[in-house]
Amino acid sequence: MNILFIMYDQLRFDYLGCAGHQHLETPHFDRVAAMGVRFSNAYVQSPICGASRMCYYTGRYASSHGAQWNGFPLRVGEQTLGDHLRKIGMDCWLLGKTHMKADAAGMERLGLAPDSTIGARQAECGFDAWARDDGLWAYGPDGYYDEKRSPYNEYLKSKGYDGENPWADYANAGVTDAQIASGWMFRNADQPANIHEQDSETPWLTSQTIEFMGKAKGPWCAHVSFIKPHWPYIVPAPYHNMYGPQHVPPARRHEVELENPHPVYRAYQGNKVAAAFQREEVRDKVIPAYMGLIKQCDDQLGRLLDHLEETDTLKETMIVLTSDHGDYLGDHWLGEKDLFHEQSVKVPLIIYDPRAQADTTRGTVCDALVESIDLAASFVDAAGGEVPDHIIEGRSLMPWLRGETPEWRDYVISEYDYSCTPQAAKLGMEPRDARLFMVFDGRFKLMHAEGGMRPMLFDLETDPDEFHDLAKGDAHRAEIERLYGMLAQFGRRMSQRVTKSEDDIKAMRGASLGKGVLPFMYDGTEVEEKYTAKYRGPARQRYAPDSD
Repeated sequence: MNILFIMYDQLRFDYLGCAGHQHLETPHFDRVAAMGVRFSNAYVQSPICGASRMCYYTGRYASSHGAQWNGFPLRVGEQTLGDHLRKIGMDCWLLGKTHMKADAAGMERLGLAPDSTIGARQAECGFDAWARDDGLWAYGPDGYYDEKRSPYNEYLKSKGYDGENPWADYANAGVTDAQIASGWMFRNADQPANIHEQDSETPWLTSQTIEFMGKAKGPWCAHVSFIKPHWPYIVPAPYHNMYGPQHVPPARRHEVELENPHPVYRAYQGNKVAAAFQREEVRDKVIPAYMGLIKQCDDQLGRLLDHLEETDTLKETMIVLTSDHGDYLGDHWLGEKDLFHEQSVKVPLIIYDPRAQADTTRGTVCDALVESIDLAASFVDAAGGEVPDHIIEGRSLMPWLRGETPEWRDYVISEYDYSCTPQAAKLGMEPRDARLFMVFDGRFKLMHAEGGMRPMLFDLETDPDEFHDLAKGDAHRAEIERLYGMLAQFGRRMSQRVTKSEDDIKAMRGASLGKGVLPFMYDGTEVEEKYTAKYRGPARQRYAPDSD
């Protein structure tokens, strides 16, 4: 069996037809949901691109692997999905984005050549790269944001799009009065991108994936990682005007959220992206474009599904659809992601397993508390391997797909290191203190902030919109303490003992006896005779003086 692991960047959990969106129809996402299981309570381990993806790829929490912000390198030697799958005979390929930053200093220290097989895999987060494209080819007076080779820009140039950076000039820009109307400007979000639709980013990566599936030798895991519907919020025709302001729901926000908010929350309420999304004219332009981008993603997913059916390979391909985080879109007075409201930290997760063992769960919804790190464990399990649970901290979802009810977690964790942000500077936070933790038990959600600040608390049963911060008063101290107990349990996890499994450790117990290490005995009767056999018998030569 092969695994098609598809990730969409910044896709909200509730912007799918099968998740109940009022206007957005996504028949192909819905098609996969009808074939498999939709997990309705899936949470990422960090609401920022790079850290979240490193959690997916390692199966480990952000504080375990340490790459907690965009551009933080994943340290050399950290085991990833590719390492685990290759060990059991499955190749692991990348098509699209990882947001991986190589540990160049660590590679140099260990003498790993970047162009060697192992060096390339270290630099590509353990994947073999079919088409690495992180998708953000911005450039300014200081040069390119991403200095790596851009295969997508090369493709555009080969199709006749001129200029140094056709990604910026065509794929993510419209035209107004014969001038480039950049997608970086929200006012241009309702313009059609100045590009043939088939040449835009999502169809391009879809075509790359179809080409890969035609050439690859299995079994393989292919991580197909689309940049969209991530900003810039601009989409080619016909998707640019499929939706309009009439399809934009009222922002989920409340004046009470502005009353004595948590200091970190207040700092994010006042940043530039939040200020933009607090303007209705911005939401009326951006959200229809965001919906158009999702619709395009859905259509291209249909291309992949049709290809699998036409080549008779759907029956041997597991399909996983998810996202690295959500998008506030003006909810809670915020834009982007970063904090722990559902719009940010909760993601779509749909899994189709073609095997007969999953027949009983097709078309169902599972409401178990799921973490993104569970996918690494699930893939190893699905490929027939034993999950190395001393390394991978997630849990396999395969029992749920088989209709079983496994012993499961009581809470989920997410972490956010905001030390690089203007908000940390505004609050005067030292980098080691600019950290947030979320613990959610399915009803109560606690946000802990380092640096001596109070927590935040929401009751999603009585307040599903998360408007009322219960930690402002003292009425819920018991719940706060209970959730802090869960956070303390998480903090005590065995996260760094990755070189020895539990079975390895059990096998070590008493093993030294067989090697003759026999301390602390009085006369040897304390152990079996076989352990002292080498230390008994006639003395063959004598050098010691006679004892008194």
